[in-house]
Amino acid sequence: MQKNTSASNWRWWICSLLFAATMVNYMDRQVLSLTWKDFIAPDFGWTNSDYGLITGFFSLAYAGISLFAGKFIDWAGTRRGYLIAIFVWSLGACLHALCGWGAVRTASALMLSVGAVSVWMFMACRFVLALGEAGNFPAAIKVTAEYFPKKDRALATSIFNAGSSIGALLAPACIPWLASRYGWEMSFIIIGAVGFIWMGFWMAMYDHPEESRHVNEAELAYIRQDDNDPNPNLLPREEAIPYWHCFTFRQTWAFVAGKFFTDGVWWFFLFWAPAYFSDQYNYKSDSREAVLLLSVLYLIVTVLSIGGGYLPKYFVERRGMEAYTGRMRAMLLFALLPLTALLAQPLGILSAWFPAVIIGLAGAGHQSWSANLYSTIGDMFPKSTIGTITGIGTMAGGIASFAINWGSGHFFDYCAAQGQAFHFLTFDGKEAGYMIVFCVCAVSYLVAWAVMKALVPQYKKVEA
Repeated sequence: MQKNTSASNWRWWICSLLFAATMVNYMDRQVLSLTWKDFIAPDFGWTNSDYGLITGFFSLAYAGISLFAGKFIDWAGTRRGYLIAIFVWSLGACLHALCGWGAVRTASALMLSVGAVSVWMFMACRFVLALGEAGNFPAAIKVTAEYFPKKDRALATSIFNAGSSIGALLAPACIPWLASRYGWEMSFIIIGAVGFIWMGFWMAMYDHPEESRHVNEAELAYIRQDDNDPNPNLLPREEAIPYWHCFTFRQTWAFVAGKFFTDGVWWFFLFWAPAYFSDQYNYKSDSREAVLLLSVLYLIVTVLSIGGGYLPKYFVERRGMEAYTGRMRAMLLFALLPLTALLAQPLGILSAWFPAVIIGLAGAGHQSWSANLYSTIGDMFPKSTIGTITGIGTMAGGIASFAINWGSGHFFDYCAAQGQAFHFLTFDGKEAGYMIVFCVCAVSYLVAWAVMKALVPQYKKVEA
């Protein structure tokens, strides 16, 4: 252990690893959304319903696995658990490449429709991807609680959570290009292989702060400033709360509500934005216009969402609020940003840039909301149970994401088939369908905040 009087800053290097993992996570998730409409669908004849089924299944699998992924991370520990998670999801990402060749061979052998077989094969690969990706946020949130005091956790979470925005920002710039130049199969392999590289850095850099040779006593004292024992090296290991007992706490259900009402919004924007610009403006995923629109969208999300971690820090340090109270105050403000989604379709008549900017603002609101929502777990639960609670909430968010992605696919096909017979406000057909879904997305955060506040009106720590 170093004896320097000034604190080391190894926690921020660990945060950079979490950022990189989350970026890879979202790039792996985005490959399908950026290739299905213009590269995969022509090969297999997919409809919106087929794509909605695949993405909805991924969300449902992600939800079911998340229920136990957090418990697995608590059991395996962050070092080993994170390694296993990213290995599995990187493998799952690469396996998508086999679907093109495998669907044709299987369909020919069994005399079945190539399109139907391809849907089932992609669903199998999405299951493997979900199996690994479900471990990302439970592990990352647990690491954040291990390496940061309460007042810094929302900032650290917003920084590593910005990896999702950066991943979504880089994806449209490189994935359609890879697909057009080397084939959509290689785009899955190249992006998926990045996760294996991350594993080497994690093994070399991560240890629990008490055991890390890079964390000196001053930094360890800063990290442990919320603990009662003045000597952080002598803190006892916390007992984990029994799994099913977690469901008896109102704090658990508050987090579940925060995820259930809002996660589907982000996943809808993530999975359907490329198709939206293709459907509404005829911009193919590899076109210059689509790349620019999606890049600006996610650039707005990235820049604004990082600032979301500073607001609760301001409320705590400058206004003297208790951490949970300051966080809820900040989340109320962030819940207002998605209301701008109400204007996406009306202003989209004028230019595609209006919905791109508006969806970017709504996405920034989500990411800022999400960073603070995750931090409420560390505020109220012991570190030994953080992964478990994160997994339970992520399960709820996955169920909502399944509903909105699977439902949107069928809903958009229905709206398109009805044409002018389906009318909402000033829009007809599929445009009316998008307007309805945008309305749902716009109000979801205020509903979530009201439910959370009703369940946990004041800070109350859960004891193991």
